[in-house]
Amino acid sequence: QVRLVESGGGLVQAGDSLKLPCAASGRSFGDSVMGWFRQTPGKRRTFVAAISWSGEYTYYADSVKGRFTISRDNAKNTLYLQMNNLKPEDTATYYCAADGNPRRTYTEFNYGQLGLYDYWGQGTQVTVSS
Repeated sequence: QVRLVESGGGLVQAGDSLKLPCAASGRSFGDSVMGWFRQTPGKRRTFVAAISWSGEYTYYADSVKGRFTISRDNAKNTLYLQMNNLKPEDTATYYCAADGNPRRTYTEFNYGQLGLYDYWGQGTQVTVSS
């Protein structure tokens, strides 16, 4: 059974940092596109960051550029999201996601689309107080 499990969320103050790991099991995602999305109650899930299957390219929502960094450790089958200079508007449940098709390349627009991703974690809550 394929699973993606996020962790590392919590309550922090504005300006603090957090690093979210997403551990995959059941299959390797070392050659798959992976991404992070976030969602607040009553709102749709939105794109945060994505990394190409090779790890060579990364993509970010404008709201997090320069503050968040996505990375992967294929040996550990784990995706990360380093979040710096957190703001109250970053408060959300954060989800990691993986493309079930290995070695696929997409346009930059597609990396931010929910439909590209076949596997999703259960989410981890990040709350940023002002």
